[in-house]
Amino acid sequence: MLAGVFVCAACGLVYELELVALASYLIGDSVTQASVVLSVMVFAMGLGSLAAKRLRRFAAAGFGAVEAVLALVGGSSAMVLYAVFAWTGGWGGLWADGPRFLLVAFSLTIGVLIGAEVPLLMELIQRVRRQDAGGAVADLFAADYVGALVGGLAFPFVLLPFLGQLTGALLTGTVNALVGAALVLGLFRRDMTRRARWLLLAANAVVLALLATATVLAGDFERAARHAVYGQDVRVAVKTDVQEVVLTGDADGRPLDLFLDGRLRVGGSGERRYHEALVHPAMSGPHARVLILGGGDGLAAREVLRHPDVRRVDVVELDPGLARLARHDPGLSALNEHAYGDPRVHVTTADAFRRLRSTPTATYDVVISDLPDPGLTASTKLYSQEFYGLLRRVLAPDGRLLVHAGPLSARPRAFWTVDATLHAAGLRTAPYRVAARDTGLAPGPDRTAATPDAPRDWGFLLAARTPPALRLEPTGPRPRTLTARSLAQDARTASRARIDGLPPSTLVHPRY
Repeated sequence: MLAGVFVCAACGLVYELELVALASYLIGDSVTQASVVLSVMVFAMGLGSLAAKRLRRFAAAGFGAVEAVLALVGGSSAMVLYAVFAWTGGWGGLWADGPRFLLVAFSLTIGVLIGAEVPLLMELIQRVRRQDAGGAVADLFAADYVGALVGGLAFPFVLLPFLGQLTGALLTGTVNALVGAALVLGLFRRDMTRRARWLLLAANAVVLALLATATVLAGDFERAARHAVYGQDVRVAVKTDVQEVVLTGDADGRPLDLFLDGRLRVGGSGERRYHEALVHPAMSGPHARVLILGGGDGLAAREVLRHPDVRRVDVVELDPGLARLARHDPGLSALNEHAYGDPRVHVTTADAFRRLRSTPTATYDVVISDLPDPGLTASTKLYSQEFYGLLRRVLAPDGRLLVHAGPLSARPRAFWTVDATLHAAGLRTAPYRVAARDTGLAPGPDRTAATPDAPRDWGFLLAARTPPALRLEPTGPRPRTLTARSLAQDARTASRARIDGLPPSTLVHPRY
């Protein structure tokens, strides 16, 4: 009996973590998604416990029915959510809030079913061996909490890396249905009528058949969903230890697009405009030693290497899989002009925060921060006052830092919070905004370039110990999409949108 409780508790926690992980991947902002899923689920568990009081007379049949429904709903939740995401045109337009409501609905339903387990199990455990209520609660909760521990550890270390989100959830549902049915039909079959036993057996058979069919078709489903999200010309799709990397196009005249966790990061002529604006204003001055944070695609390094007097370029990229693609994929390596084949470029796989803490003082003349937008929770610490304090330390006295701070027009408060944070770290800034002239690259946490409300600009901040001059290197290479005149106009455009008085973002008090 307690072994069955242990397994069911493990499955329940896997469902919770699966919803959090998938919502964070599809919607973004993992803190918000975890808070919504867990708080709704815990609330729903209370509702389920109250509702199950009416089923205590039929505890065996009720528990069996609850486990069958829980296995079906929990096991299929990841596939249903991903299907809605893939075939409704992302999260914009008519379906802007639909997937979020669906996430809450799954959290509510699963929470009610998990909550209904406890009173029914309390009744059943007393039928196995009559004991005082305190002892029964202690036994039940011990098995439940240990099962939750095992489920919580199995999800990130076993299910997710080896089976993936879809198959992992389906397999968990299968185990849940098998154990729930075996527990009831094996120990408490005499407590049910013959008709109830057959109905429960048939229901579990249907659930197992549906989950098994979905598991067999999971690979085809994922490929079809990927084509629905990225188009029909998906050329590379790999799940690294850090993120999902998808390359499309670069064949039959179609441009190459690079998606990281569903976010279009590189595509079309907008790619060059973005990277030229990111790199060249920082190269006006000494630039023999350059550090690039992020930029595993090699495109920022490509622009840095256009300056012939650069002696060393260090690229710190968290995802080694992306760096391998940038080096070896024919399309991506051609786009970055084989930057990783240049002996001056040195790639390090590391967390940027940790890498900077071990970097000697005044190591670099230029630092390029090509990181995801500060609005993404995983990136928030890389836009903190503490992080910029580390960057200030590794800069040479006359060194310059250039930060991609997200789209200015769509998220002005986040942009100017980055500016305030740089000032709090002892740096002076020169802000500028570069408009995207096509739909080639949708910056930030937007799903695809076709998202109706995709930002159409990029915000940058040039920073230094003294007020930096926003200009291009007079004797350096000429950018194709950027001129001194357009850069001055971009600075005036950004200044007109200034928001003053914002507090800086810190590790313990993130503001984004």
